[in-house]
Amino acid sequence: MAERPIESVATEIAPYGADAIARAARLIGAGQPVAVPTETVYGLAADARNAEAVARIYAAKGRPDFNPLIVHVPDLEAAERLGAFGAAERALAEAFWPGPLTLVVPRSADCPVARIATAGLDTIALRVPGHRAMQALLAATGAPLAAPSANASGRVSPTKADHVLASLGGRIALVIDDGATTAGVESTIARVKDDAVQVLRPGPVTAAMLGAASGLPVTGREGAEVVAPGMLASHYAPGKPVRLGAADFADDEYGIGFGGLAGDYDLSAAGDLTEAAAHLFDALHAGGASAKPRIAVAAIPDEGLGAAINDRLARAAV
Repeated sequence: MAERPIESVATEIAPYGADAIARAARLIGAGQPVAVPTETVYGLAADARNAEAVARIYAAKGRPDFNPLIVHVPDLEAAERLGAFGAAERALAEAFWPGPLTLVVPRSADCPVARIATAGLDTIALRVPGHRAMQALLAATGAPLAAPSANASGRVSPTKADHVLASLGGRIALVIDDGATTAGVESTIARVKDDAVQVLRPGPVTAAMLGAASGLPVTGREGAEVVAPGMLASHYAPGKPVRLGAADFADDEYGIGFGGLAGDYDLSAAGDLTEAAAHLFDALHAGGASAKPRIAVAAIPDEGLGAAINDRLARAAV
């Protein structure tokens, strides 16, 4: 889908509270997307049942139509009205919902979610968020909410309201500001296939955690078709070359440090992967906005949450 022309609108940032949620619910009821924080990143939410509203998400983001959207619901019961859950999927949902895990399951026969939200697939990506703002918006609208990250497609995902404004200002009417997100990277996406849990996108819920909760082996996404968000090779681009695994930084590079290597922006001086994940997209935003023509990132251990960080960095460097 080519990016659709959209009229410029005044974008308001409103602090989280009853008034902001009520206004956001009205806009969603009118078929307009709004930006709202989750525990992972800020999302661009619209009624998943309304095809025109979902199309406005694609238009605002310039998102490819073969990249399906995550549909957010308030609880497992609501999720089971939209998709088919087996025992393994239910075990994962009970272990990690509400929280940063998205499960890809078959669409139910009477699923009301617009096909545009699932890119015409017979599967649907579902998540129960743990953040108070998204949960409040789900309650106020009574609708399943399609909500990809609130940024122009392929750009760095937003972890603050200001990041949303920098990317989508003039394209959406409202951003609910509830401070910086806590997880800092998007949700883990997984599906159960061939008696194994397949990780389609690494995230805060690690492979080891998925295996322990499901009792099944865990595999990677090698060879998987695009059935979930974030599976495109080039994503999260900050708009300039990115060098990974740096042992030092050149004068013309914006250095993103970690552990013992200090830079212009340090993900975690202590080498804490959770802290690094929370700061990752903020660092890429800062590097993209800097006067230096290139970005270099210190080596990140490829273990636990580090796998999700390196996944995002690899696609930012494409």
